[in-house]
Amino acid sequence: MRVIPVKTELHQNYPNPFNPGTWISFQLSSPQEVAVHIYNVHGRLIRRIDLGKLPAGFYLRKDRAVYWNGRDETGGPVASGIYLHQLKLGRISYMKRMVIIK
Repeated sequence: MRVIPVKTELHQNYPNPFNPGTWISFQLSSPQEVAVHIYNVHGRLIRRIDLGKLPAGFYLRKDRAVYWNGRDETGGPVASGIYLHQLKLGRISYMKRMVIIK
């Protein structure tokens, strides 16, 4: 029997913070069109990861969570610092802070 989360949540990224890449975990209480956006502290979009429509469930482990390789849209590495990761589900979004140290 498959367990479905009661509520949708964005979790803290891991590992944190001394790796150039990081996994972003979340859970969905219903099927959703999902995208993850990464912003710098000034609100500039650094990276967009579109996942398409995903079924309800837990996306917590490395084999299901979103992997961000620490690079921007052009493929360049980002600098050490504070970034924001946003789970976008249509008009609803969830945001958390993360630290990248290289």
